[in-house]
Amino acid sequence: MMINTTDILAARILVVDDQPANVTLLQRMLAEAGYTHVTATMQPTEVCALHRQHHYDLILLDLQMPGMDGFEVMEGLKGDTADSYLPVIVLTAQPAHKLRALQAGAKDFISKPFDLIEVKTRIHNMLEVRLLYRKLEDYSEALERAVLERTAELSASEARFRGLTELASDWYWEQNETGDFTHVSGPVVEMLGINVTGFLGPRRDGDVTGWVEAERDELQAKIAAREPFLDFGFTRAGADGGERQFRVSGEPMFNATNRFTGYRGMGVETTAVARIRNPAA
Repeated sequence: MMINTTDILAARILVVDDQPANVTLLQRMLAEAGYTHVTATMQPTEVCALHRQHHYDLILLDLQMPGMDGFEVMEGLKGDTADSYLPVIVLTAQPAHKLRALQAGAKDFISKPFDLIEVKTRIHNMLEVRLLYRKLEDYSEALERAVLERTAELSASEARFRGLTELASDWYWEQNETGDFTHVSGPVVEMLGINVTGFLGPRRDGDVTGWVEAERDELQAKIAAREPFLDFGFTRAGADGGERQFRVSGEPMFNATNRFTGYRGMGVETTAVARIRNPAA
């Protein structure tokens, strides 16, 4: 991530000083250096309003001014702007003020009387950092928007997947990370005569009988290992002694932070298919 010279020279700069000679000197020096957006005020009470309107990349702020000094201006800027970065270089002839200014939030200082080479260097360096910071903020906002858009796309895709799966299967199911079912579609009990929770869910007292325990243990092991499974076949004996065959497919689900949140899948009864293939069964 680089900042080119054109961006730096196009930065918005505000000069704040109650001395006309200092304002003229700084404006002339900045113009000669190629800066194209430089404004000035000798009224410190106007600074906060001007910054709200123009969002300056750099404010050159004199500390000793009548009516409202530079420290008060910085306090106003900190409380008045949504920008968490205070783009201020203070101008001072008092060495003791330098540390206090930095503690108050200023990013750098320029000593009076001005050394023009020092002034140009500090302004250039400050603007480079400031514009990098702004570009990083823009990138973070763009990344956040991209994440939100991608999340919305995934949610829409998941909804389409669920809808298509429900149409293409006898039942669709979802369970959370503890194995409890959060969604089951299709008349599983009424139409198929099975209890899905009793087979796919965690073991509990009073589970419905009729499952082949070896098959159930094998599928439970896959779920415990968070493995996907495709067309896993199993059998259940009914109360009349007849057997019914089923196939189930499932995949683990993870959230945006890659935390396991459960399983989802689909199931079909294959008993009818088996009878068509073998009418004597």
